[in-house]
Amino acid sequence: MTEYEICWIPLPKTNLEQHFQTVERPRRRNSRVGAAPKAFDPQPPRAFSYSVRQPDANKESKRAAALEAVQNVESGMTVGLGTGSTAALAIEELGRLQNTGALQCDYCATSYQSMQLAREAGLRVFPVESFDSLDVSIDGADEVDPALNLIKGGGAAHTLEKIVHSLSSKFVCVIDGSKLVTTLGERTPVPLEILPQAINVVRHELDRLGAREVSLRMALRKDGPVITDHGNFVLDVRFDSFHAEAMEKELNSISGVVENGIFARCRPTFVIVGESSGVRRLEG
Repeated sequence: MTEYEICWIPLPKTNLEQHFQTVERPRRRNSRVGAAPKAFDPQPPRAFSYSVRQPDANKESKRAAALEAVQNVESGMTVGLGTGSTAALAIEELGRLQNTGALQCDYCATSYQSMQLAREAGLRVFPVESFDSLDVSIDGADEVDPALNLIKGGGAAHTLEKIVHSLSSKFVCVIDGSKLVTTLGERTPVPLEILPQAINVVRHELDRLGAREVSLRMALRKDGPVITDHGNFVLDVRFDSFHAEAMEKELNSISGVVENGIFARCRPTFVIVGESSGVRRLEG
């Protein structure tokens, strides 16, 4: 499974982009009850950005971390499966163990992609809502800070990932060393899954919170924006700095936001870091 990394590329203006322009700090306008809505008057716009496929130079480090994470799974457990390139390697190993008879577990997946991978690997996958709790869940991350706060959502699966990891007694995060940061947001924007109809409301509120850049995530191999497994849009948002737990709560209070990619209230139990020299374990 190929990882998605964020790459900022100017695009020509399409009809969709003209409708959803990236703007910085638009001025609020007061509306009178019963008055016709005023046209939005943006400042000079920035081009939208989208995600592109990149070669995975750290696959062996990720594999080492994934294999170590699988050691936390025992027969009879209920297991949550994350989404992304490192989680895919864990799914592959779990399938190998299941097919040799070394493991017999029940699984739930955080995306259609992970569900398909798990079924192809021979795992027994059930809907998330079938479980009241999970024994363990395994997933990757786009960024991890020293307090084990995460940014997730590069694969647009963070809503269901947060639900699954909240159900789990042990959330094991698996990464390679390139995902470690001093402060969240250093390299990765914060993803927001939003209702398409709420895009203008959400953007105004993000401006109030001091967002430096807001981009509608565009799709590859289809025209228009990325559509999540739940039928929603994804905004990628950059801030100069933020307090992880406070920003997670604030973003989720915006009308039309389904879930954001900050994992501060749902942090991993520990993080396994794969490196060229082996693996190490980080605990909060």
